[in-house]
Amino acid sequence: MPKDAQANSRTRSDTAVLEDTKALFIRRWGEMGIYWGISRTMAELHALLYISTEPLCTDDIMRQLQISRGNASMNVRSLIDWGLVRRVHLRGDRKEYFAAETDAWYLFETIMRERRRRELEPIGETIGKCVAMLDQSIPQLRGDSRDVAQECQRRLRGMHQFLVTVGSLLNLALDLGEKGMDMLAKMLSEAKSQPDGKS
Repeated sequence: MPKDAQANSRTRSDTAVLEDTKALFIRRWGEMGIYWGISRTMAELHALLYISTEPLCTDDIMRQLQISRGNASMNVRSLIDWGLVRRVHLRGDRKEYFAAETDAWYLFETIMRERRRRELEPIGETIGKCVAMLDQSIPQLRGDSRDVAQECQRRLRGMHQFLVTVGSLLNLALDLGEKGMDMLAKMLSEAKSQPDGKS
């Protein structure tokens, strides 16, 4: 095979690998979006912007994800609201472009703070209210009703304590930051591998 043909073949092969890598990442990130409580399209759009080395305009996003303009615009706005994507203006181009924040730790912090605000805090408040309602009603109950209410109260208190603990761990992770978490992970790994450790 001539050298030019070999070079072209290698270039096509390299491009194919890159495109396959991007497609796999976007697909898996989209699937993971469900666990964040966001739509698959929003997660895929975030992944596309994260993996793209250049900012993309709405037309680029529509073409690459095969979605409508309205869907693209709505999800870009949501990602901007979350603080995961920012607007970029290219000199001499009237189109609006978008780029994702690429620092992994920043992404973790942003997503965790948003999930805590949207999910952990509201459910924690609700469970706290449920426990308070039972605190007031249990003294007036008798027999089986009282037993059932006390068991419900015990379970709700356990769930509330769990959420408080998860919130405390999340706050610790956010307070420590990337370097602090790296140090903590190394310390825990070393402690686990000690001869007197259980594992």
